[in-house]
Amino acid sequence: MKFQILGINYAPELISTAVYTTDMAEYLSRAGHEVNVVTAQPYFPAWEVMEGWPKYQYKREQRNGINVVHCPLYVPRKPTGKSRLLHYATFTLAAFPPMLWRALTRRPDVVFVVAPSLVSAVAGWVSARLSGAKLWVHVQDFEVEAGFATGAFSPDSRIGRAARAFEGWMLRRCDRVSSISAPMVRKLVAKGVDPTRTFELRNWANLDHVDVVTGPNPARDRLGITTRYVALYSGNVAAKQGIEIIPQAARLLHDRDDLTFLICGQGPLLDTLKAQAADLPNVRFAPLQPIEHFSETLGLADVHLLPQIEGVSDLLLPSKLTNMLASGRPVIATVTRDTALAAEVEGAGVITPPGDAPALAAALTELLQDPERHARLSRQARSRALDRWNKPAILDRFLAAAKALISAPA
Repeated sequence: MKFQILGINYAPELISTAVYTTDMAEYLSRAGHEVNVVTAQPYFPAWEVMEGWPKYQYKREQRNGINVVHCPLYVPRKPTGKSRLLHYATFTLAAFPPMLWRALTRRPDVVFVVAPSLVSAVAGWVSARLSGAKLWVHVQDFEVEAGFATGAFSPDSRIGRAARAFEGWMLRRCDRVSSISAPMVRKLVAKGVDPTRTFELRNWANLDHVDVVTGPNPARDRLGITTRYVALYSGNVAAKQGIEIIPQAARLLHDRDDLTFLICGQGPLLDTLKAQAADLPNVRFAPLQPIEHFSETLGLADVHLLPQIEGVSDLLLPSKLTNMLASGRPVIATVTRDTALAAEVEGAGVITPPGDAPALAAALTELLQDPERHARLSRQARSRALDRWNKPAILDRFLAAAKALISAPA
């Protein structure tokens, strides 16, 4: 089969949706299928085009046997609601020429679009219609509603109403629409997608790179960690993470000299977070670590921290969760109960209310003081990653669904 993949994030980016889009493309290529990718210049999570990449030019490369076109785009240094719209719009416009060229010259069987950004699905839709391909849109998060939840724009504003109308219009024109959890698939149906066209395509744990680390960990020396315990956040440092709760909880536990809060990541809120923690010796910051140190970095955690703001827990399922669990460490998630994220964490971690720093500090203290419970949750975390986020099983199921979609009558 021939797959044309369109997604704003791809390797060499190391986190978030780039990991899954890259893994999928390389899985399909190894299985003997033709894969072409159109993506952006790498910029995430620093919100700055990576050093050495031409900012305003297309760049073509062969990456692990896959033809990849990186498109120029506007990257706001401090993303806001309006600047994100411009960011996504410039990517969509830049993606049109290579997408149309591939549609006419390669005649793909499936055009696979990863959202965000959903606006780029317009380029996918036109390409699919020109080539006779099936259009599959994969929703990693509901960016319109996430924008409402984070205050980027109002549901009643002109932009908000237009975004919601476009979202429904675009989703209803796809041959297949997938998302990463059962509640998110149900939300697709609520937005008007025919249930027979939906598919649950979960993110997966990178079990090839994440082992359960026991014994001495070289990452401690590399990052200068000397305390007995580490509470780790690793990933994007942005508004919808609600990450400001970490320095708040650290302040409540400042008298503990055996605990370090380690924030390992990049993003638009990093400077703000550093300012909030400037007087806290129990908070440390480190950049994202290279993939060869991925397992060791996750293994630093005695407990993983997964903050989320209220209102987004059924709009996305944080991609970092899968690898947190794969590391065999419990997770504390600040999330409302009866949400998709709470259901994934229950039994392998602890749930505390969003924005409640005292509750987070208390949960962390209780977990570190109860070795038996910590060990039980740790075992369940690894087991859940193996059972629910097994990459080969998930991608095999996706490939079978893609074959069925192609063979289905028009």
